[in-house]
Amino acid sequence: MKKLIRTILLFAILVGLGFWGYNAVINREININKWFLSGQVMGVDVSSYQIDVDFSELKKQGIEFAYIKATEGSTHVDSSFKEKWAAAREAGVVAGAYHYFIYGVSGAEQAENFIKTVGELDGERLIPAVDMELTMAEVQNPPAIDEVIRGLKAFLAVVEEKYGVKPLIYSQKDYYDKYLAADFASYPRWARNVFYPVFIDIGNEWTVWQYNDKGELSGYIGEKYIDMNVINSAVGIEGLRYKK
Repeated sequence: MKKLIRTILLFAILVGLGFWGYNAVINREININKWFLSGQVMGVDVSSYQIDVDFSELKKQGIEFAYIKATEGSTHVDSSFKEKWAAAREAGVVAGAYHYFIYGVSGAEQAENFIKTVGELDGERLIPAVDMELTMAEVQNPPAIDEVIRGLKAFLAVVEEKYGVKPLIYSQKDYYDKYLAADFASYPRWARNVFYPVFIDIGNEWTVWQYNDKGELSGYIGEKYIDMNVINSAVGIEGLRYKK
């Protein structure tokens, strides 16, 4: 009986230490992020998960830019894109549009869907972006590297022909290293790393950094959390503006 009690007490102590260590890591990350992000240009990215967005309210909280999901694959259009696209401009939040890339679908057709949805751009908008990532199912059965490269090149060629700029490419580090580093290093990088600086170092070669996928702000309904982003201070919001 005494042995059992000692075992339970030891387990409780270890669990307590584990929670303490986890909280210490999280607090360290938050504190360093606050220091690092001080004075930076802050933004969000949104989609239909945020059903209705009050960009004026976001702006009051320091949000200066937003990337808004426009399209996915060759046919899907995000349900609230047009409303968000107009509302951001009206509120004075500089917005860019992004496309969620689908594997096994013509990259050129995906680009046409994006262009048809977004339309013309001007200096009050940000450069286009494409979201390159894997679903949980695709992590288990990932697409071939050459398939991804061919599809993305086809997408980028059409978008670049239309808008005359290199789009921003979103990915996390392991995806970037596997699929993008060799062929797309010249493109502006939108780096996802919600664990920096504790777990993964993304380096300095990024234009936009998605540093938090559990942000909580007022001014939207739907999904509880909102993705938080920052623009590299070496680029600034002017360097991300659309200029053909």
